[in-house]
Amino acid sequence: MTFPPNDASARWLDRFFEAFWAHRPVHATFAGVRGLDDRLPNVSVEGVATAAAAERALLGSASPAPVAHPVADPNVIDRRLAEGFLRIQLWEHESRWQLSNPSVYASEAVFALLSLLLPASAPREPGSDVLGERAVDALIGRMNGLDRYLGDARGWLDRAPVAWTERALRECRGGLAFLREGLGEAMAHPAGPLRATHSRRRRALETAAERAAAALEAYAAFLESELLARPAKRVGCGAGALALHLREGHFLRRSAEEIAAEAREQMRDTWAWLVARAAEHGADTPGAALARLADAHPTADGYLGRYASTWRHMKATAEARELVTWPDLPLRWVERPGWARAAAPDLDFLFYRSPAVHDRSPVHDYLVAPLPEGSRGSSAPADEVEAFLRAHNDSVIKLSHVVQHGGLGHHVQNGNAFRSPSRVGRVAAVDGAARIAMLCGGTMAEGWACYATDLMEQVGVLEPLEAYAVRSARVRMAARAVVDVELHHGRMSLEEAASFYAETAGMNEGAARAEAVRNSMFPGAALVYLVGTDLIHELRADLSSTLGDDFVLRDFHDAFLSWGSIPVKVVADEMRARAERGLPLHAREIWPSAADRSG
Repeated sequence: MTFPPNDASARWLDRFFEAFWAHRPVHATFAGVRGLDDRLPNVSVEGVATAAAAERALLGSASPAPVAHPVADPNVIDRRLAEGFLRIQLWEHESRWQLSNPSVYASEAVFALLSLLLPASAPREPGSDVLGERAVDALIGRMNGLDRYLGDARGWLDRAPVAWTERALRECRGGLAFLREGLGEAMAHPAGPLRATHSRRRRALETAAERAAAALEAYAAFLESELLARPAKRVGCGAGALALHLREGHFLRRSAEEIAAEAREQMRDTWAWLVARAAEHGADTPGAALARLADAHPTADGYLGRYASTWRHMKATAEARELVTWPDLPLRWVERPGWARAAAPDLDFLFYRSPAVHDRSPVHDYLVAPLPEGSRGSSAPADEVEAFLRAHNDSVIKLSHVVQHGGLGHHVQNGNAFRSPSRVGRVAAVDGAARIAMLCGGTMAEGWACYATDLMEQVGVLEPLEAYAVRSARVRMAARAVVDVELHHGRMSLEEAASFYAETAGMNEGAARAEAVRNSMFPGAALVYLVGTDLIHELRADLSSTLGDDFVLRDFHDAFLSWGSIPVKVVADEMRARAERGLPLHAREIWPSAADRSG
């Protein structure tokens, strides 16, 4: 059975994506959409007005075709998702929520450059791991454009929360570290992505880097001398704006208050469970039990290899247990490149970034944190190395890096999303400078990644203490949902949010503060972990009941992931409607040709 395409929605989506990438050239680089790699966003008054006008025009021209379950055309669903995205973007423009955030500009400026070197998104020559001339010219173009970009940004920055400004200052430091140290490493190192750049372009790169560094220094000086002196007290977007994000981004019918209440209940129940079972792991408290995980860790010599061996074991286990059909998306575990190491500590530098959907490398690199290094090439002190290995212990490698990110979680989900009939679903969860491309990808991307760890616990392939850690992670997921709601409803300050994380989720002071600040910047993004995970569990239980003996776990997972990175609520509604009518659950079984379209 196939469903004829809705051509009006398809043409509308063509216009939507043309405007989407044109106004977001850095995200276009991350997604592998070429032709915009030398550009920066236009954040001048005129540029922002043009973007807002385009959004209004698209909304005004959207066709009224309804989403019809259970065989809705993917273009119709995508159009509805895109409309929700546009409504949120208009709110951001009209409220100046993102326009008044100094960190948004700093991270965009820095990752505009890094995106052209990172293995996940770098525009390389065919069959080569070095940047070609066009990519180098794009890097030079973006470096030379930073002065204007950050100058325009300053025009929007009347006042901002101190924490946002401090984050922006750290990001400026990271950018300067790249320009002053990392760029030279990328040109000089035998494996550096700029090693083949000839002398004339090297001189142009160095000149552009000096200009870019001056632009970042001027921006940082403005932040430190002027913006810090004009603090904004309010960090929450407000109840109405959060409701907009839930409705138009996640397509939820539950209110924020209901989500927070459910999250608090889960925190209480899960914590009680953890307390009751701490003694089974030789500890008096959950914290003491979890601390024992650090005792099992690789040696320095076996550190990098532990990632690869754990990945092979978890993949083999998932396939043997018939949990999912593993996509053909090869991955290798490598240390974070030398050119990025000085900059990474001050940036939101991800270990795993989604591959560029439109220009993928044959093998995707997972950038593992490197072992500590001593000064001037000497070995780091033994106690420093031991502390590092304890922090990057076997459970962290298995649960976070392998299962949640590089394996069954994000990587498998991305591999399926790239083949989705949904154009939105292929790109919504692609990582950008500070957030994913579209909020509507959040419940799927993060919900599936957290569900993946639950799944490994449920099938009994984890050590007992690792299974205990998976349960404890639910406390942190629920805490994020509570903070998301309370912070943006104005009932919790940043300081109170950080304290809440430290007291209820066991985060250290630095992590708790960073999490609270990030939550304040992006409404509706912290609750996706809990909400997405719970919706998947609910859907699985419902379909198991509906299908009875015909329910096959692998088929369910394959069908669920086939929809791409779109809201879990939308997928769940479609799959339930299809199951009740005995129709195929897999998206490509009804939309086989739609996957050929590009976004």
